[in-house]
Amino acid sequence: MAQEKKPDAIVFDEESGTYNAALLPYASGVGAPKITTPDITSWKQNNINKVNHEIKSQFDQLKAQYDAMVKKYEDNQVVYGAKFSFEPIVGETYHLYRGRKNDFLSVISPSECTWEHIGSYRLSSEKLWVEID
Repeated sequence: MAQEKKPDAIVFDEESGTYNAALLPYASGVGAPKITTPDITSWKQNNINKVNHEIKSQFDQLKAQYDAMVKKYEDNQVVYGAKFSFEPIVGETYHLYRGRKNDFLSVISPSECTWEHIGSYRLSSEKLWVEID
């Protein structure tokens, strides 16, 4: 025997065959307040802006580190590619000059000569050339 159709205002569970309005986690009566979802658009937008700012900051830091690493690599390529006939001492300052055929490394400071000065470098304990001002 088929059950009769209940009106929309009555909450009836057809599977269990019971009235379950009191068991529902939400109001089911006609006079119950309207169920609405909160508008979280501004919350999402604020957090998207914060996340984007954080990611951009991290990207900028990584880019700065990458640029510094590339500069260090290029400096070392230039200095190690220069001509010098002595063994550089760790911690000492050397000056790189432009030569006719090759760049060359010297202990003579730019104020003591008229050669075209490229840069001044110090040899670190890791055998890396670090440019100094």
